[in-house]
Amino acid sequence: MRQIPWGITMILLLLVWLIFIVIALSFVRHEPDQQTNQRISQALRDLQYLHQQREEITNLVINLYLIRFLTVMSLVCPYIPLSKLKILEKPPLEYEKLRRRLQSGIEEMWFFISSQVKLLQRKSEGKSPIIAEHLKTILNEGIEHKRALLNDVFQLAEVDGYSAWRLKEAVELSDLVQRRITHLQNPPDCNEAKKLVCKLNKGCGYGCQLHHAVYCLIVAYGTQRTLILQSKGWKYNRKGWEQVFKPVSETCTTVTEPVHKWPGTFNSPTVLLGIVDSVTPRPPFIPLVVPKDLAERIERLHGQPSVWWVGQFLKYLLRPQPATTDLLKDAANKFKFQRPIVGVHIRRTDKVGTEAAFHSSDEYMLHVEDYYKQLAFNSTKPITKRIYLASDDDKVFSEIRSRYPDYEVLGDSKIAKSAALSTRYSGNSLNGIVMDIYFLSQTDYLVCTFSSQVCRVAYEIMQSLHHDASTRFRSLDDIYYFGGQ
Repeated sequence: MRQIPWGITMILLLLVWLIFIVIALSFVRHEPDQQTNQRISQALRDLQYLHQQREEITNLVINLYLIRFLTVMSLVCPYIPLSKLKILEKPPLEYEKLRRRLQSGIEEMWFFISSQVKLLQRKSEGKSPIIAEHLKTILNEGIEHKRALLNDVFQLAEVDGYSAWRLKEAVELSDLVQRRITHLQNPPDCNEAKKLVCKLNKGCGYGCQLHHAVYCLIVAYGTQRTLILQSKGWKYNRKGWEQVFKPVSETCTTVTEPVHKWPGTFNSPTVLLGIVDSVTPRPPFIPLVVPKDLAERIERLHGQPSVWWVGQFLKYLLRPQPATTDLLKDAANKFKFQRPIVGVHIRRTDKVGTEAAFHSSDEYMLHVEDYYKQLAFNSTKPITKRIYLASDDDKVFSEIRSRYPDYEVLGDSKIAKSAALSTRYSGNSLNGIVMDIYFLSQTDYLVCTFSSQVCRVAYEIMQSLHHDASTRFRSLDDIYYFGGQ
């Protein structure tokens, strides 16, 4: 029996395949009748309904297994409260507000009482030593009561059954905002995208310039334009922003003509935004504003919604380049950075006497000590007290180490030297301030002056690292604010 040659076999198979394709295409091109269209639509609706049912069943199964697991755990470990069964529920908004007001109220009441008692102490000194000594006892015992009350409030957030929801919501909400910014900043067609141009040339220090970039990105978000951050010749790095942090856009870096001055029109292809101090008319998106569609979610999650919102834009802007990541990793290893740790930023030099008053190192350390005493309230183990110290005055390091030998002091006095006016805009200075802000934001608690933009930036970044870090600070002067608000 003769075998068909291999080449002819392949040709025959190819012809059969082509005939099949032609027949299939004829069916595809055939216009279905109205009845067929109705069936297809009904089938799609059924598929969508089944998909929704599958999601609901999946959630029910997850809930069921979580409830069974937690119920068993509550029997094995009776100290686990059954309130943990609310793990997938969101807390009532009023409950979250009330819980935060309790903490704030305790703090504010103690500030008032202690200040009044200290005033009486000063008046009684030299006149009535017995009364002065009694007032000292009241202060010492009163602060212990305050710590006990604060500890109860902290415990309330742990046992109310909503802690897992808070962590989950923090991740999901941050992910949503980051995806929105990324989508806006990376349009598929740069030529068609509406743009907002911002020049990183504001005549101020590093923290102030970071806030300028945040303001530009927030206005871009509010106007739904892609931000073009022009940073060549930046005084902190002449090569520009992209040498230190990732580009604000991977797909759109060119400007579309014509360029209109702010506010331009809705159809303006490109709008140039000025600095917040002199921009007219003022954009309606400047903090302390938060977007309406996310406001309730942010308010339920966080004690200072506007700070959380600013922190999300810093999270996007400050994505480090590999070299910057290596710099921070090497510094963390060098410092042996670990928790618990309090960040202390002491500002001196050119700002004292103009933008801020002088505060002694003892004033800062008083609040650091109070934090560690609060931390030790329920702890049965000894706590290593450490701080990450940042300053623009290198003498502060030796002063703190000599006056507080029971503390581990992390940080680098060389960074303080590079922050001097003569070397402030050098490469070493930029590395130093990037490191200081990064490590200050990584601490558990921050003691500083909010008149300093460096301090406020660290506080804002801190919000993206916790579900709610709104109370993890003590400012010796200003309340929190965003320049130009």
